[in-house]
Amino acid sequence: MTRFDELRAKHPRFTYEDYAVERTRDDLRFTFSFTMAPDLAFAPTTTLRAPDPRRLARLPRETLDGLAFHLGLIELLSYWKTACAPEIVIKAGALDAAQVAWWTDLILHGMREFFFVNGIDFRRADLFTLVSSARAGRATGRFDDALPAEEDVVLVSGGKDSAFTLEFLREAGYRVRGLFLNPTPAARDVARVAGCTGAIVVERTLDPAMLDLNRRGYLNGHTPFSAYLAFLAATCAVVYGHRHVIVSNERSCDEPAAHYLGADVVHQYSKTYRFEALVAEYVRRHLAADARFFSLLRPLYELQVAKLFSAYPRQFAVFRSCNRGSKQNAWCAQCAKCLSIFTALYPFVAGPEIVAIFGQDLFARADLIPLARALAGLTETRPLECVGAVDETLAAFYLSLRKASTSRAPLPPVLAWFADEVASRHPELEATSAGLLGEWSDRHGLPSTYATALRARLALE
Repeated sequence: MTRFDELRAKHPRFTYEDYAVERTRDDLRFTFSFTMAPDLAFAPTTTLRAPDPRRLARLPRETLDGLAFHLGLIELLSYWKTACAPEIVIKAGALDAAQVAWWTDLILHGMREFFFVNGIDFRRADLFTLVSSARAGRATGRFDDALPAEEDVVLVSGGKDSAFTLEFLREAGYRVRGLFLNPTPAARDVARVAGCTGAIVVERTLDPAMLDLNRRGYLNGHTPFSAYLAFLAATCAVVYGHRHVIVSNERSCDEPAAHYLGADVVHQYSKTYRFEALVAEYVRRHLAADARFFSLLRPLYELQVAKLFSAYPRQFAVFRSCNRGSKQNAWCAQCAKCLSIFTALYPFVAGPEIVAIFGQDLFARADLIPLARALAGLTETRPLECVGAVDETLAAFYLSLRKASTSRAPLPPVLAWFADEVASRHPELEATSAGLLGEWSDRHGLPSTYATALRARLALE
């Protein structure tokens, strides 16, 4: 019996029991109650800091209950995954048949990387059943009032994408307010440098019991974190009063990193356009009729965003896109994400400046050639990180090679590898690289005024 089957036999049922909405003097706190048969219980929290008490007092109780209920639905995946109980029971609120199908689809797509890494067959009919009683929980209701459109909310992570989004929107004349979840120093710094002074701060706490299960050898791995952010964004749109909530996911997010059991495995599925469109419609239908959730960067490749971002050198010292080094507010200079960002920026940032950003020249590191091969699509599986798509990665390496070749110095090892193994066999890279930098995808959810402004900015490059 595998560990997966053993844990499912031991824990046959996962139940979303209830949620609590607590208004403190300054904050709004949601506490979720989960149990996993026979004897485990979890109580994670999400706390929204300092909402306007007058606005909060005007929100119907059914609206707050609906927001809390849905935050719990996405939160439960971090706890269910520890044993993948074959039955998921929703007692905290009611889901109709269409909603059950929607959430089932999210689990199957959003958890596919988890299934892949843990060797779980997501096609099996008994993987899970999502059960909701028609009379479960308290009454919930959609918020149907108009939401203020004077100021946009931007989710800020501290990476180059959200940094560019802040800079661009302010330059285009939009008022912006940052949304920070457990904010890192980099997130606060990129907002400060961009002149974004307004802030919504949210604190999410994980139940220590779940972390203890991880230490005890229960299942662990990727969950659709950006789906959590989407439902958090909808909650903040209503609680703080904002119509537009904007994220910074590029079209690169749609490319699969691996194939497993006949299906694509997309790292961060919940950053894809498919999910963005689905969740935007779900939010309008069930949570806030006037809310608009979209990614500003969806029409662009990451390489294009890197070029646009390079126009803001004031951000170079403060932005961070490395997940491994986030707690130290540093670049680890070892991971695929670091090498991907270095490669994307290298053609557009002066040599001393890019070395200053990362603390070293990553192209000088021969030990990173295996990572470079994976980024370039030359291995069976690409890195399970938010990295550029294969075509744009090849273009970034090519543009970096062209830039480095203007120097009299020998090519650094990574670019020497690329010149010998890749560029020499692909004479079309010059044309495809130039074409890619002018690309625009019409698969996006941008309101027309935002799309027009972004296209105009792209045309200036």
